[in-house]
Amino acid sequence: MASILQAKRLGKQVESGGQPLIILHDVNFAVEPGDSLAILGASGSGKSTLLGLLAGLDVPSSGTVFLDGIDIFSFDEDERARLRGRLAGFVFQSFQLLPALTALENVMLPLELHGVSDSRERATDALQRVGLAKRQSHLPKHLSGGEQQRVAMARAFVVGPKILFADEPTGNLDAATGGHIIDLMLELNGVQGTTLILVTHDEVLAQQCGRQLHLAAGRIVP
Repeated sequence: MASILQAKRLGKQVESGGQPLIILHDVNFAVEPGDSLAILGASGSGKSTLLGLLAGLDVPSSGTVFLDGIDIFSFDEDERARLRGRLAGFVFQSFQLLPALTALENVMLPLELHGVSDSRERATDALQRVGLAKRQSHLPKHLSGGEQQRVAMARAFVVGPKILFADEPTGNLDAATGGHIIDLMLELNGVQGTTLILVTHDEVLAQQCGRQLHLAAGRIVP
């Protein structure tokens, strides 16, 4: 089976005070379709930088990433954006819902951008699956943090992505709510077969994923 995601000699270096600062160094690993992988590390270890490179949101200083067999850095920024739209979903710590849209409209948005004709029905079903059938007409400001993150998850999964990138998705939630969000994410991962790449600093949450990858000072460590 071909890997859904492969990082090859991936590196990121920036200038800091006129000196080179290495954020990631020679990162190599592969993820199989349907896997769940947690990327762990202390603050400043390079976790979020790695996730941004894997998704093609940032450009590496060296190496490359293959997403579904495609070298994403052989593409320009617009082409990478189209590839993400076709293959990937995203869940962030800050939810990133549009405040003027209801929960239902937020979930419908990516479907409408893809020209899906039954976007309302599919978005309604997605909200039902995350337990928000009765909250679909509410604006984000009238939802709790946990409810907003469930809307963000429904929006990410509704397009049936091959891979979901989640950056500290429980960072703004209390422990109980965060645990529920991870359970829900892994359930959807199992039901839809979506590959899950999760950045977290929480060892307990990470252990619920099938694999763990530890970063320290920009390198993978045992």
